[in-house]
Amino acid sequence: MNLSDARKAKIPRKKKFQVGHGHSSGLGKYCGRGNKGQGSRRGESLRVYFEGGQMPIIRRLPKMGFNNAEFRREYEEVNLGRLDKAFADGATVDEAALRQKKLVRRDLPIKILGGGSLTRKLTVKAHKFSKSAEEKIVKAGGTVVKIEPVAPEPKAEAKPKA
Repeated sequence: MNLSDARKAKIPRKKKFQVGHGHSSGLGKYCGRGNKGQGSRRGESLRVYFEGGQMPIIRRLPKMGFNNAEFRREYEEVNLGRLDKAFADGATVDEAALRQKKLVRRDLPIKILGGGSLTRKLTVKAHKFSKSAEEKIVKAGGTVVKIEPVAPEPKAEAKPKA
C-alpha cells in the first residue's frame, strides 16, 4: 500500500430529512409532531423521562440498595516488571524514587502488584503489596517495607443551633 492509495474516510452523518413536503412524502401536514399541544410547538424540549407533570416513576418507586463508592480507597498501582526495568540492583524504591522515574503520577497511596518478574535485589517501600509481589521481592533477595498511609483530616462537624 502506498500513501497515494490512502483515502480520507467519510464522516458518518445522518442525512437531514425534509418534512412538511406534501401528504405522500411520509411526514406532511403536521411533520410528525401530531396535532396541538406542547410537543407541536417550536423550541419544545422535554426530559426523556418527563411524564406530563405527574409524579415520575423514579420518584414513585422506593429507593433501596447501597453504594460503597464513596468509601472506596484508590491506589496508584505499579507492577514489579516495571520496577525491574527502572531500578538498579540494591536500590531503594520509595515514593520519591517512583515519582522521579515517572512510574507514579497521582497523589495517592502506592500499591505494588506482582505483574512481571523481579531479578534485582530491591528494598521496596510502599503503602500496600499484593501477596505475589511480596513473595517475589523476598524471593529475589529484597525487602518489603510497609508505610502507613497518611490519614485524611477529619471533617469539621456542624455545631447544633442553640
